[in-house]
Amino acid sequence: MKKASEYRRHAEECRSLAKGLLAGEQRDQMLTMAGVWEKLAADRTTLILRHPELGLEGEHQEESAAAKSRQ
Repeated sequence: MKKASEYRRHAEECRSLAKGLLAGEQRDQMLTMAGVWEKLAADRTTLILRHPELGLEGEHQEESAAAKSRQ
């Protein structure tokens, strides 16, 4: 299991790789993968905020702070 922040980092890596590709199937696949990582991050964040006991070390505090900064 990974932290939501790790999922978001994977999404950013996919977007970064997609920028280096020409428009086409591979670029679209990288952007789709980025969307999947973002969805996983959002789902993980929701879970951790509702059930802090399920979080990895420091994850609840990390996600709580991130949620406050997005408001």
